[in-house]
Amino acid sequence: MMLSLGLFVFEINTAAYQQLQHVASQNWASNKRVGRRPAYQYLGPGEETITLNGTLYPEYTGGLFDLSMLREMASTGSAFALISGNGDTLGLWFIDQVSETQSVFIRNGSPRKIEFNLQLKRTDDNSIDQLGDLSPYVSTLLNQSLKATV
Repeated sequence: MMLSLGLFVFEINTAAYQQLQHVASQNWASNKRVGRRPAYQYLGPGEETITLNGTLYPEYTGGLFDLSMLREMASTGSAFALISGNGDTLGLWFIDQVSETQSVFIRNGSPRKIEFNLQLKRTDDNSIDQLGDLSPYVSTLLNQSLKATV
């Protein structure tokens, strides 16, 4: 396991990422002063984002189903616990954006290569009411998957 967002596990079989970028900003208020540089007051933590970039080869790794699951998670408007591969709890995060680029197609139009970008934003750890429940849409995705194979 590389990372876990709620019940979605990032690993070789799902959506393995090749790059993780973590940006944390701080909020500072500026007070202008005559003849001097502005004075600043620390207001607390600002926005914190994690961006995951990866390339999937559906014949060997995860594929469109995994990206559909992430899009479904994003559409719930919920935050999910983010846990690193070594077990560190990184707080509650919501999916802000999922993008993909498909290429190298086979005859039926299925991509052999999928590049994806996933942007997560951190929310306050005390917003437990936003915590996401994956069960309603996991069953929907599984049913869609079963219909596609029949």
